[in-house]
Amino acid sequence: QLQLVESGGGLVQPGGSLRLSCAASGFTLEDYIIVWFRQAPGKEREGVSAISTGGTLIKYSNPVKGRFIISRNNADDTVYLQMNNLKPEDTAVYYCAANRAPGQVTLNPSSYTYWGQGTQVTVSS
Repeated sequence: QLQLVESGGGLVQPGGSLRLSCAASGFTLEDYIIVWFRQAPGKEREGVSAISTGGTLIKYSNPVKGRFIISRNNADDTVYLQMNNLKPEDTAVYYCAANRAPGQVTLNPSSYTYWGQGTQVTVSS
């Protein structure tokens, strides 16, 4: 059974940092394009960052560009999202999702087949 499990969420003060992890089980992550999405209460799901299978092609949404860094360790079947200089507007449930390559490295949620259950990130003083 293909599963994605997010971890690393929590409560952090504005300006702080968190690192989210997306771990795969039941399949080899290196064959999949991975994306991070987030969804705040009352808002649509928003693409945050995506990474190609080899990590050479990366995309970020404008609100997180320069603050968030996506990376992957295929040997450990894990993708990371380092979130720096967090702002209250970053508060959301963060999800990772996967789509088997070849395919587009996109922030469009409809392109992704497998989803995790999400991890809550709350930025508040």
